[in-house]
Amino acid sequence: MSTLTVWEAVYYSAQLQLPSTMSSSQKKGRAEITIQEMGLQDAMHTRIGGGGVKGLNGGQKRRVSICIEILTRPSLLFLAEPTNGADSAASYHVMTQIARLAQHDDRTVVPSIPQPSAEVFGLFNTLCLLSTGRTPYFGQASEANDFFTLNGLPCPSMRNPSDHFLHTINTDFDKVTEICDFDKVTGICDFKNETRK
Repeated sequence: MSTLTVWEAVYYSAQLQLPSTMSSSQKKGRAEITIQEMGLQDAMHTRIGGGGVKGLNGGQKRRVSICIEILTRPSLLFLAEPTNGADSAASYHVMTQIARLAQHDDRTVVPSIPQPSAEVFGLFNTLCLLSTGRTPYFGQASEANDFFTLNGLPCPSMRNPSDHFLHTINTDFDKVTEICDFDKVTGICDFKNETRK
């Protein structure tokens, strides 16, 4: 794949994945639109690269992978770190396009993003936070701030909410903090379970 251009990779995937009821020109059109949706039109004729072959940067390669996955417009799409290797502007663009596709086509997209910017976080409808094998929060992303505030863990002003949530529930690094934080996470999990009953 490293010697293929962006266009070749996406177009060949369209030929292989899209139904035989679509004409060749329809498949070509879908490939072009998908490349544009991921902001890769300027790199369309650039080799993907890798393994000693010069080509795209890491964020662009990730977007090519996303193009190939969204060609068929699946009803359920899991994306593992779709913005990995991309700068904040590219991350926002990619996630905006993915959110638009999800809303426009009424599709479910489940991305795992370890550290979204505030702008990317604002695109989420539903949020699932995981910590120590538990789910401290699962619900509307817009209600997460109120939930943490209600549990005595308000987000400081001028701080990215997603950073605050992850910092609050992460118990991996500091042993002294871990004991306290585990109690917080356990308390939040218990509170969440009580409010659901």
